[in-house]
Amino acid sequence: MKVLDQHRSLRQRLSWWLALQSFAGLGLVCLAVYLVTEFNFRDRQEETLAQKENVIRHLLAGGKEHRDAEDLTHKLDDFLVGHGDLSLEVLQSDGVVLFIHTRNQNAHTVLRHRQFEVERVDGLASRVLRVQLSLDIQTDNQLLHRLAVTLLVAAIGGAIVVSLGGVSLVNLGLAPVRRLASQTRALSAGSLHQRLDGGEQPLELVPLIDQFNALLARIEKAYSQMEGFNADVAHELCTPLATLIANNELALRHLHQADMQEVIASNLEELHRLTGIVKDMLFLSQADRGVGARRAPVPSLASVAADVLDYHEASLAEARLTAEVVGDAQGAFDSPLLRRALSNLLGNATQYAREGSIVQVGFKTIGEDRVLITVTNCGDTIDPEILPHFFDRFFRADPARSHGQSNHGLGLAIVGAIARMHHGKPVAWSECGVTSVGVEIRAQ
Repeated sequence: MKVLDQHRSLRQRLSWWLALQSFAGLGLVCLAVYLVTEFNFRDRQEETLAQKENVIRHLLAGGKEHRDAEDLTHKLDDFLVGHGDLSLEVLQSDGVVLFIHTRNQNAHTVLRHRQFEVERVDGLASRVLRVQLSLDIQTDNQLLHRLAVTLLVAAIGGAIVVSLGGVSLVNLGLAPVRRLASQTRALSAGSLHQRLDGGEQPLELVPLIDQFNALLARIEKAYSQMEGFNADVAHELCTPLATLIANNELALRHLHQADMQEVIASNLEELHRLTGIVKDMLFLSQADRGVGARRAPVPSLASVAADVLDYHEASLAEARLTAEVVGDAQGAFDSPLLRRALSNLLGNATQYAREGSIVQVGFKTIGEDRVLITVTNCGDTIDPEILPHFFDRFFRADPARSHGQSNHGLGLAIVGAIARMHHGKPVAWSECGVTSVGVEIRAQ
């Protein structure tokens, strides 16, 4: 449970991000509405002040119709009738108040001012008047305040509604993941043959399901091999151990020196066989752990094959077979490992080739950096269903295990391991009585 607590819920993260994005989006929309409304209010206020300024300039400009201050005051009072949101102050250049109208102002009044000067002509004389026109914008500010509160509440409320809907959508969207989790929980060591059902899953989960099913297939194969491994090892080790025990018991009953030498020789042979099995298993273990080949330039693989053929000359002659090398290749390889692979392939071909036939060791360059190495022999056609298991540990194509004393079923498994150590793969095919087994590896 502590491990689960360390991981944040995907549903919670998606829900929180959706809530934040909803609030941010609605907040930006509401902010835009507020700013546009405020700009329109200010524009309307400036336009109102500009219009009233023109009227006041006309009234204060003077002329024959304006004879005295009382007449001017009367005209300005008439102008302000019905304009309760306007205030007006008119001062002479010496600071004397000519007209003032602030009866509509109070402690809460918010004003927008506009100041300007007007040259007044009285007969032949003229004078400059300083005018301050004020517009009460308290009503507009109150409306903007209510609008701001309304928009804020709408943004928060909308974000909450969208988030609640988002939680439902996230739960609905993650339902396929929960179904996958239920399917994986149903898997066990006894049901590795089952696969996840991706038929009704979203397109985004299909690659994950395919990869998981491929992983299940590999695990099933490895588990099957592991189940058979103990039985195979027990069978391979039990035979020489039983022989050793029987020989020792026999030696205890017959103490003649000649018999003792024969028993010791037989025991030594079985011990060498056990040692070979253990060494081969250790080599496969190292290959499985990812140990790579130690590459060095090899100018001719044909010469390497010729050396291996010389080593197998006696066994080939005993089986009444001839061998030849076809083609050549060069590159950077681990020469000892390739000698071992070729030796195992030749040993396998020698056991199953038809008498009087020719065993061919072939080399072929594929592309720029791949080399195909095969050992081909003539014999019985191998069932295609058996070919994929050729490189499994302790696998024998011969069910009768006729070569059990000399072949313990790890030779081709080692060939496959050597191919993987060279970043390649083992290959095998058989048709019309001709069987080819080998490796396809990188040349550098």
